[in-house]
Amino acid sequence: MVAALGAASSLVLPGPDDGAPIRYALVVTLLAFFALQVIRLLFAAALHPARRLALLFLTAGVGLWAAGAATVGASQAVELVRFPAPGEALYLLSYLGMAAFLLLDVAGRRLPALSVWLEAAVVCGAAACVSAFAVLSPLALTFERGGLALLLAILYPLIDLVLGTIVLAQLLLRQRERTGRTAALALAFLGLAVADSSFLVSLKQDTYSTNVLLDILWGVSFAVLVGAACTPPRQAVGQGSGQLRTRTLVVAAGVGLLVLVVHPGGTIGWVVTVPAIITLVGAGARMVLALREARGAAEALRLSLTDELTGLPNRRAVLASADESLRERRAFGFMLLDLDGFKDINDSLGHGTGDEVLIAVARRMRDALPSDVVVARLGGDEFALLSLTDDDLELLETARRVREVLMAPLHIDNLDLAIGASIGITVAGQDDASATDLLRRADVAMYEAKESRSGALLYDTAQDGYSRQRLRRGEELRHAIASNELVLWYQPQVDAVSRRVTAMEALVRWQHPREGLLSPMLFLSEARRAGLMPALSDAVMRMVVSDTRAFVDAGYDFRVAMNCAPPELLGGQLLPRLYEELAEADLPGDSVLIEVTEDSFLSDPERARDALYDLREHEVQASIDDYGTGFSSLAYLRDLPVQELKIDRSFVSALTADHRTRLIVQTTTQMAHAMGLRVVAEGVEDEQTATELVAMKVDVLQGYHIAAPMPPEQVGPWLRRWATGAGRSTSAGTTPSVA
Repeated sequence: MVAALGAASSLVLPGPDDGAPIRYALVVTLLAFFALQVIRLLFAAALHPARRLALLFLTAGVGLWAAGAATVGASQAVELVRFPAPGEALYLLSYLGMAAFLLLDVAGRRLPALSVWLEAAVVCGAAACVSAFAVLSPLALTFERGGLALLLAILYPLIDLVLGTIVLAQLLLRQRERTGRTAALALAFLGLAVADSSFLVSLKQDTYSTNVLLDILWGVSFAVLVGAACTPPRQAVGQGSGQLRTRTLVVAAGVGLLVLVVHPGGTIGWVVTVPAIITLVGAGARMVLALREARGAAEALRLSLTDELTGLPNRRAVLASADESLRERRAFGFMLLDLDGFKDINDSLGHGTGDEVLIAVARRMRDALPSDVVVARLGGDEFALLSLTDDDLELLETARRVREVLMAPLHIDNLDLAIGASIGITVAGQDDASATDLLRRADVAMYEAKESRSGALLYDTAQDGYSRQRLRRGEELRHAIASNELVLWYQPQVDAVSRRVTAMEALVRWQHPREGLLSPMLFLSEARRAGLMPALSDAVMRMVVSDTRAFVDAGYDFRVAMNCAPPELLGGQLLPRLYEELAEADLPGDSVLIEVTEDSFLSDPERARDALYDLREHEVQASIDDYGTGFSSLAYLRDLPVQELKIDRSFVSALTADHRTRLIVQTTTQMAHAMGLRVVAEGVEDEQTATELVAMKVDVLQGYHIAAPMPPEQVGPWLRRWATGAGRSTSAGTTPSVA
């Protein structure tokens, strides 16, 4: 504003044309104009703190421009002032403020990719070429002076064009939005370029000249610039059409080449040459980068369609091939292969050996089959084969050949392994909409082949009902775990002599939204097949800890037992999470008990031993569940830190009718006591069985004779009824306690 006042005051000093009414009107207009622009910018800076610095830079630029006008206009007769005047330095400095505003006032501050920078350089370079060739070169020819005067006269429109090019570059770099605001910024600098070019033409020899139209054009340009600056920017837009961008780059590169060929040269030839060179260099670099990106994209596509371990096509690749064949109505067969017993190899010999087996299997199948048969690995130990025939006999022969080459002894890790496989076969039909239909049917046939141990089977619609239900059950179970449809019921364990409650065993149930409450026998096998046991065990563990906390808060003093399958016990993930949950719930380790089966010790004795010692370090007790049903060994009873042994219900139920069973139970109890183990008998269905177990000095009874499993909300009422029943006692009033 001060600069504007200075310019206005200088214009009213006496001079050759003093007293002209138009001049006084112009003074008032300029005063009001600059005051308004400065006020608008300061007001916008106050309203938008995030943009304050950028707006203050622009305010400084406008002020410096006004100060330059005041300095030039300080003479009594502008027409007598030689060009360049001292005020030109202020004009030049004003552009620094404008440039700083453009660089700071952008919607996206993150650095774009190199390709975007190169594209911006090409387009902006071409724009600069055209501007320099079509505008600046002709202007330079009309200017009669050379040296510093020519350079300075050309510099003003050149800087205006550079600032406009910055706006264009920011638009291409997705740092400015495609709105009227960006267009206004570009038009403002274009207007300044036109005004400065006209000013260069209007210079009289080497002195300034007055031109009201130029003053108006400068004023309008600044008004548009300030108006756009006071409008807050929106978020930068995304990338435009790739085809349009490519055409634009080609045209821009052609412009740069054409300008280099026909430019006039002369004193300011560099103004044309430099942008043209930048354009061509940028275009060349972008082409090189595009080739690298194309090679990288091709390699990424190849890798995305290749199994990393075996080098075979992966699931995405084979399904894409099948989809393409379906679209083209080609006849073909689809086979799904699953290795038999591969999990045992992985668990016994380790994942490294398992990977070697998978690589060998892939190599054998690829070598044994014709090149037109696609062999792919879907994941894990599942493979797919796509054969260009729909003849059932040919497909069965292919499956037989595959099984034959896989059964040949495979020497790995000093072992000769014979790898069996179950193969499901289906053929493409007219009604198949996608490869997933084929995959589902082949999966049905494969599981039928595995269950019947027939090696390879063609898909049979008669067998699909059960398989469909099984596949659907797996998805329902996955949803059930995520939606908390699993619930726990509890079955009491009581001291055999005092009948005091010692523990509650947690038994998982599925509250199915349509089928009601489902027992674990109806879904645990499907959970194992679908690989859902880790998630299911984790959900059960969290519910056990939560319910145990609730039991403790209610004043009950018994431990809660939960079952743990061997893979989860040995997996190294469930137990650490159990310890964390217990700590968060402020529960001691001995408030829960982990029941494990004998399979845990047979599959991996070392890891089982480590897991049990880890439980003991955290004060969590361990119990051997279903004792007597597996390959029972006295060695692990001697060596492993377990605190409890549960005699399987098959022995307990036959106790009163079979002398040999009674002898086994009695001997097992004596042996366990000698080793310091607590003995639990599960499956106690009547008082006679309970009486005999007491006589054998079994410690704990569990079964329907005591109580059936019950939901957690019924535990409290049952405990109160049990505490007041005949022959049942508690350690304190009516609140059951641990023995």
